[in-house]
Amino acid sequence: MQTTLNSTTNFEGLGLHTGKPVSVELRPASPDTGIVFHRVDLADGVAVLPALWDRVTVSPLNTRLCNDDGITVSTIEHVMAALAGCGVHNAIVAVNGPELPIMDGSSAAFVRGILDAGVCETAVPLKAIEILKPVHVEVGDAWASLTPATSLQIDFEIDFADKAIGQQSKTLNLANGTFVRELCDSRTFCRQSDVDAMHANGLALGGSLENAVVVDGDAILTPGGLRHEDEAVRHKMLDALGDLYTAGAPILGRYRGVRSGHAVTNALLRALFADDSAWRWVVCDAQVAARLPGVGVTKADLHAVA
Repeated sequence: MQTTLNSTTNFEGLGLHTGKPVSVELRPASPDTGIVFHRVDLADGVAVLPALWDRVTVSPLNTRLCNDDGITVSTIEHVMAALAGCGVHNAIVAVNGPELPIMDGSSAAFVRGILDAGVCETAVPLKAIEILKPVHVEVGDAWASLTPATSLQIDFEIDFADKAIGQQSKTLNLANGTFVRELCDSRTFCRQSDVDAMHANGLALGGSLENAVVVDGDAILTPGGLRHEDEAVRHKMLDALGDLYTAGAPILGRYRGVRSGHAVTNALLRALFADDSAWRWVVCDAQVAARLPGVGVTKADLHAVA
């Protein structure tokens, strides 16, 4: 059955790009709403932005939505991952600015708020997107694919010159709260030289050692070090889950990403939906629903990591 939040939950933080305070409310929504962003800061009323793959525009550092009026909201991937990983199918994300707050660079704060608010089932059946045949895209030396599977699985590989990151790979079945236990507290990462260059160009003004794992060669500059030895690849998997949720429903399939990022995952969804023979809608019976992300997750799962 489709789910939504039991109550509204609120968040405050800084925007990664502007460095300005941002307020967010996650609100319950009726069945078949999906995940929809509302820009509530605009003088002419609420601007509505459905969180769907065909509303995503190319952005190098995050996932950004754009509606028919040219209104945008960026850095949606961490809250999208939290909603997907907690099994929330319908919600309004009300934000008073052009980007979501970066929080600590992970999804943990959003997950905590969702679990505090609670998730409730509705009487409306849930549909999922079943992958029927392989779909593959390449962008430069990065690529991603979707292949048939009975649940959502993510397989990711990264390779960075910085020894503090290096080569990392991980495979997870995202069923039954795996996201909350294994991925939700993993933070975004970057090089110190990239931070300096962005700040010099007036970009990522809200970025700091408080909301990212910053590395310099073999050194980790962020106080406290890593939360996981392979935190970098875990965060890439977190991003992938959030970006895949712009499909508009849970996916039953195996995602594999190699040096992939937001643009590559969006290109993969565009390729998938361009081929009607590659996927189909399936109504989730109890057996299928039991394999979806978020089913059975509790606060105890979060307390184990964050």
